[in-house]
Amino acid sequence: MDKNQLNNHRTILFRYALLQLRDETVAEDAVQETLLAALQAGDSFRSESAVRTWLIGILKHKIADHYRAAEKYHSIEKTASGDEDDSNEALEQLIFNGKGHWIGTSSAWKNPDHALEQDEFWHVFDWCQKNLPKQHARAFMLREMVGLEMEDICQDMNISHNACRVNLHRARLGLRECLEQRWFNPKRPL
Repeated sequence: MDKNQLNNHRTILFRYALLQLRDETVAEDAVQETLLAALQAGDSFRSESAVRTWLIGILKHKIADHYRAAEKYHSIEKTASGDEDDSNEALEQLIFNGKGHWIGTSSAWKNPDHALEQDEFWHVFDWCQKNLPKQHARAFMLREMVGLEMEDICQDMNISHNACRVNLHRARLGLRECLEQRWFNPKRPL
């Protein structure tokens, strides 16, 4: 396993770790440990899966190790599963037509290439993604950023195919609403 080949996956690994750990420093440490472990175990990679899938598997173990170590020294607060209520309130505020399509698309959506070229957009996008309910953000990250197939996401999150589709749908709606308010709104605060 080549060092440069592994570095090509750093951004995806970092996004995945950040989604799981919600702390940039800890996420970067987990990615470093993952890449080091991959370099050390490079000869054991048998190409039975994609390199990215193998690296994410190593990263999952590093994240689990982090939580196990944290439990020794700190009590980890369990978050209530109230994310659904917050998400539903935000979704109810959206306006849809009779066919279920969102009404009122911003004119800025008609030229998204211009917005995508700007670093500030990605800062807003990251903020929006971090503020999605955890399950929605995780499903979106695994699908759109990591590139996992639906079946792999269902297995990783231990949810049904329908629940996964709902999480992805709600994540996309939440991101769209957040971006409309925080990026494409011409009256947004700078």
